[in-house]
Amino acid sequence: MFVDRVRIFAKAGDGGRGCVSFRRAPYEPHGGPDGGDGGKGGDVLLVVDPNRNDLSHLFFVPHQLAQNGRAGSGAIKTGRKGQELILSVPPGTVVSLIRSDPEQGCKLLPLPARDEAVDLVADLTSPTDRFVLCRGGRGGWGNWHFRGPQNQTPRRADPGKPGECGQFVLELKLLADIGLVGLPNAGKSSLLRRLTSAEPKVANYPFTTLSPSVGVLEWPDGHRLTIADIPGLIRDAHLGKGLGHEFLRHVERCRLMLLVLDLSGPDPMADFLLLRRELEAYGHGLAERPFLVVGNKIDLRTARKAALRRARPAGEEPIFVSARTGLGIPELTAAFRRKLSENSSSMDLHQAIGLSAPDIR
Repeated sequence: MFVDRVRIFAKAGDGGRGCVSFRRAPYEPHGGPDGGDGGKGGDVLLVVDPNRNDLSHLFFVPHQLAQNGRAGSGAIKTGRKGQELILSVPPGTVVSLIRSDPEQGCKLLPLPARDEAVDLVADLTSPTDRFVLCRGGRGGWGNWHFRGPQNQTPRRADPGKPGECGQFVLELKLLADIGLVGLPNAGKSSLLRRLTSAEPKVANYPFTTLSPSVGVLEWPDGHRLTIADIPGLIRDAHLGKGLGHEFLRHVERCRLMLLVLDLSGPDPMADFLLLRRELEAYGHGLAERPFLVVGNKIDLRTARKAALRRARPAGEEPIFVSARTGLGIPELTAAFRRKLSENSSSMDLHQAIGLSAPDIR
């Protein structure tokens, strides 16, 4: 099961209690205070793991609790620190805080709607990113700290401070250079198979693709690009219909969009206009991204190649390919590599990340 949006309750460990203790030794029956401090509670850390591709491991275990610190002991011995809890997340994970009342405790709140106000906490994109989600509580002081001329036998020790806690939404937005967008059964998955070594499911019926897929295209000179494929869009997808709207967030960070059209369909130009309307209605800057129009299935006798060439959608010269036979694929790869190099000075992947992050607020 592919999971790209979860909510969790995370709590760092509480600090350990300080110790009330007095030194006892031969010939010193009334020694002074020697109670040690409690140990610090463990932190909750988010660590980017490039080998993970979804959040299903957190979906089934939504309560994440770090270890508490141990209590202090005599001889001014500090308690052991609580073990930190490390949660691995895939690159491209956006973390937001759900606003809730403290009385809510650890009872899980419903997953907020996508347009509901949440507080952006972190955007984890690099494989080296580490983020402290909740900090552990400080350990309490032992009675050794409270000795003084006025009180040489203090019987006071502090409890540990509670660790931070909260409810968070973790949302995955894939990091890819190119996004494949099209109607169901337009051949996007077949095109991804042809371009990369990815192996998404391919069949001759709509909604074969049920979850996003990412592949890597590499040239002999070492240049690499990542390509993301999402389920097909349908009319009114921006209103939540179909599967495409649920996964459009995965192409928010793409530098280039490939609008894949089925040339064997009744009206490829109408399909193009539908895709543009849905991208504009979805927002998040997708309609302003550079794009190429790709006419697929030119190997079929019913392909309407001439009509699309005459229309020149949005002034773009369409590129005609066959994902099944490989016809036109070299011209396509050359075109989007050239397109990306033209736009690299005005917008790179990090700028795309910056554009998409504020939309979560």
